[in-house]
This record gives sequence, C-alpha cells and structure tokens, in this order.
Amino acid sequence: MEYRELGRTGWKVPVLGQGTWGIGGFYSRDDSKDAEAIAALRLGIELGMTLIDTAEAYGAGHSEEVVGRAIAGLKTEVFVATKVSPEHLSYESVISSAKASLKRLNVKTIDLYQVHWPNPRIPIKETMRAMERLVKEGLVRFIGVSNFSVSEMEEAMASLAREEIVSNQVEYSLLERSIERDLLPFCEREKITVIAYSPLARGKLSKPDKYLEKREADVLQALADKYGKTPSQIALNWVVRRPSVIAIPKAVRLEHVKENAGSVGWLMDSDDYEVLSRVFSRSYW
Repeated sequence: MEYRELGRTGWKVPVLGQGTWGIGGFYSRDDSKDAEAIAALRLGIELGMTLIDTAEAYGAGHSEEVVGRAIAGLKTEVFVATKVSPEHLSYESVISSAKASLKRLNVKTIDLYQVHWPNPRIPIKETMRAMERLVKEGLVRFIGVSNFSVSEMEEAMASLAREEIVSNQVEYSLLERSIERDLLPFCEREKITVIAYSPLARGKLSKPDKYLEKREADVLQALADKYGKTPSQIALNWVVRRPSVIAIPKAVRLEHVKENAGSVGWLMDSDDYEVLSRVFSRSYW
C-alpha cells in the first residue's frame, strides 16, 4: 500500500481507503448483511486499506456500529473518519453528534471528523468553534469537510482559530471531474487532501461496455489489457495519480475488496495517463 500525508498534519494515510455508504443500510438501518460487511472491511484492513470512512447518516448510524465491530480487537491501527450531518451543525449539536458517533464506533478518538454537507442556515464559524473544542478535548484528531466549494472552504478555514481544514471529501472519478476546474487546484495549493468518493462512478467504470461511450470503453479496456489489470483498477489508479488525492471505494464482496487493493502499488505510464484523461475529458467540462 502507498501512503500520503493528510493535509499538512504529518500523519500518513493510505492512498486507498474504504467507503461505507450502504453498509449497515442507506437511509435507514439494515443489519441483514452485517457479517458480510465486517468480513469485507477486515479483509481491506489486512490488505492495507486502513482508512475507513463512514457517517452518522449512513444507515441511521448503524454503519458506524458496523465499522466499530469490524475494527474491534484488531492489532492493526485503523484511521477512522466519520461525518456530522448538515442538520447537526449548530454548536451543541456538533458536540452531541460527535459523542454519539464515538459511542457507536466504540473508539476514544475520531481521527477525522468531517462536515458532511454545508448548511447555509447555520454559520460555519459556529460549527468550526465546536470542531475545535472537540480537538482540544481529544475527541477528534483532525477536522475535514465534505462537498464544500472553494468559497465554502475559505470561509471554514478563516473560521478556525487554532486548527486547520485537512481534507475535503468530494466526488471524483473519470466520469466526474468537475473539481479539476477550481477545487482540486485550490486544495493542491493549500496542501489540503482531496478524499475521492464514488471513484468508480457507482460501478459504471467497472462495466465499461455497458455504461461508457465506445471510445472510452475501448481505451479503458486496452489499458487494462496492457497492464494486466481490470478496468476498475485502471480507473482507481488514475484517480490517485494526483499527489493530493486519496480514494475510498466501497466494496462488500471479498473479490471486489481484493480487486480494489490491486489498484495501487504500481504506476501507469504518463502517456497512458494523459490519453485516459483526454478520452474522458467530457466529464471535466
């Protein structure tokens, strides 16, 4: 596994972590596949994907419980990231949400606590004041945001007195490249890590013949054949090519976990990277 610094923290995280949207349920609790999910998460940890991202909103909190069970008793150090929902961004709500997440995760410290979505009805300064209190009390290690624009990030950064925004979690894949216009360059300049969710475009890049335009599918498959990889592995390797980007694909089938892990530890030729970028340029504009 490759590792990169998270923001300017000096803390190293794997370039490939594990997402959990849908694990433990989507908008409501679903514990019918907990055992399968726990096995997948633990396999991912064994393969070096030791960053796990979840949220209080996933499965109405049950996703955090599943993650907590998956990491319980492990000797391997796991970097746990979770998110506070936009309706909970008032000062007291942030504090209570964090404590509830800590309990569900069964950990003493949340490594990365992120604002899931901005809420224009609640001043970001109030939210960040609560975040800094959580860091001061040792309940949170680092502060991040998710789905924030450049202007929203600037406001959040200016609202912090002592801490820094270390990451912004946003959608990024070969089929969703809009962050390249301004957000990604901004994060690169400010040394803020971009955490890419849906890096396989919700499975579309795993089945190029079914979902992609012919030229895109042909190039993706040709590169997969050249490197002895799958289309998914090529697509994930492309996402984490930028030094400020890490990715958090979600997988619950063990073969998919193994496939994801094989996306890193090797380097695509620069020419091939550029060809792939050009062919998928429609998603940039």
